[in-house]
Amino acid sequence: MNILVVDDVHENRILMRSLLKHGGYEDVITVESASKAFQHIGLESPSNAKGKVDLILMDLMMPEIDGITACRMIKSKPYLIDIPIIMVTANTDSKSLEGSFASGAIDYIHKPLDKTELLARVRSVLKLKEEMDRRKAREKELLEVKHKLEDANKELRRLSARDGLTGVLNRRIFDEKLAEEWRRAPRENALISLILLDIDFFKAYNDHYGHQAGDQCLKSVAKTLDKTLLRTGDSLFRYGGEEFAAILPHTNLGGALHVAETLRSNIESMKLPHEKSQITDHITISIGVATLKPSKGNFYSELIELADKALYEAKKNGRNRVRAIHTMANHQLQTAPVEVEQKAVN
Repeated sequence: MNILVVDDVHENRILMRSLLKHGGYEDVITVESASKAFQHIGLESPSNAKGKVDLILMDLMMPEIDGITACRMIKSKPYLIDIPIIMVTANTDSKSLEGSFASGAIDYIHKPLDKTELLARVRSVLKLKEEMDRRKAREKELLEVKHKLEDANKELRRLSARDGLTGVLNRRIFDEKLAEEWRRAPRENALISLILLDIDFFKAYNDHYGHQAGDQCLKSVAKTLDKTLLRTGDSLFRYGGEEFAAILPHTNLGGALHVAETLRSNIESMKLPHEKSQITDHITISIGVATLKPSKGNFYSELIELADKALYEAKKNGRNRVRAIHTMANHQLQTAPVEVEQKAVN
């Protein structure tokens, strides 16, 4: 253990070093002033510290900076606060002792020095310091473990939210996100649009090219779809199999149709070969769009049902196109939904 002795009297420093060495403490540094002590422990900059200090024996009465002031200055630094300080003094009045403890000293030793008392108090304080260091090391270790667990849990949540193949958000998160947006929308008097899309003739693609190629196709399509959704708040999900979904909060039908057509066009522009498609020689998608204003009188399942109906119409009417169904005023679902064809097969 490293002990720093601070005393302006040369003979006192010699005596304390001798007594401590007889007690088995070899690493004893002595300095003649508080300023020298500050330099040694790096008071102004930890990087300038000359060595580790486990205990300071501080003379109370010193010129320029007395022991109480020096102790207070040391304890004001967070990186030095754990160094125990024993005040060494010939002054035993209650005011001096009170000031010593108030400044942060852990103990005091009377002058003239008694070898037995000095070593007993030093031994006691160093034992306490060792225990504190062990506890702090353990706390640091536990904190590191906690942070690692938190990071692992974050990664687990991230992975559990993602589709394992395509990397986009999965169906579970789709349900949670849509429910969340549905609850929020009435407070903001906002519309929500939903896009459901399907890769055309994907079973035939899998049968012809194989499942590995099918997986790669899904990844490529998902990547393009995800890059197309540029607005913060819009989210893409793998809905199931070759089907994807996009939730568009605060989006009316016109805006949703624009996004849907951009998605359709970008996938078609990839020109991924699909020899078994019945409408063209490359990968295409069919898209259904629905828009609703959430209220107490309807549920988000209605939005899904409408988008699903629109997707069915897009597929029934030739695929590689966008169809949309939405409701009109008064927050009520119409019995005769409006159908909008955005893109027909060329």
